Amino acid sequence: MNPWLLAAIITAVVIAVVIKRMIGEPVNARELFVAPAVLTGIGVLTLIKRADLTGTDLTWVITGAVFGAALGALRGATVQLVDKGGFLWQRYTGRTFLAVIGTLAVTAGFGVLAVKMGMHESARPLQLSIGVSFLGESLMVGRRGMATGIPFAPARRR
Repeated sequence: MNPWLLAAIITAVVIAVVIKRMIGEPVNARELFVAPAVLTGIGVLTLIKRADLTGTDLTWVITGAVFGAALGALRGATVQLVDKGGFLWQRYTGRTFLAVIGTLAVTAGFGVLAVKMGMHESARPLQLSIGVSFLGESLMVGRRGMATGIPFAPARRR
């Protein structure tokens, strides 16, 4: 797939998710986990296709993925969860956006450090970084949502 088209699709998905969560949306398991799983899968496939990955690259990619998921979980801890119409809803708050800014700064610093320590700059797919970050957020929101006892919203019918 054309890298520019893929970047445009990913950008559109991320913007759509953020806008929906700013407004507030019902929490259902499928919508919570599908986008992060797809982005993570695209990132992993991108890595698999690379023939020039080194052990150093993989070490930094795996460490970065764990780190990114942890930062996403931190962001997920700032998401507001409420009962609306008998179902769990989520909404991004000002603290969520502060966490996003902090996460971007820390992730950029991590990327610079990884390259300085020998990782190939092109060995860190953006899709993987975004995917694991949203996956960490989704896991945290899901865990927090289950702890509330409020039922998740049913999946939307097409």
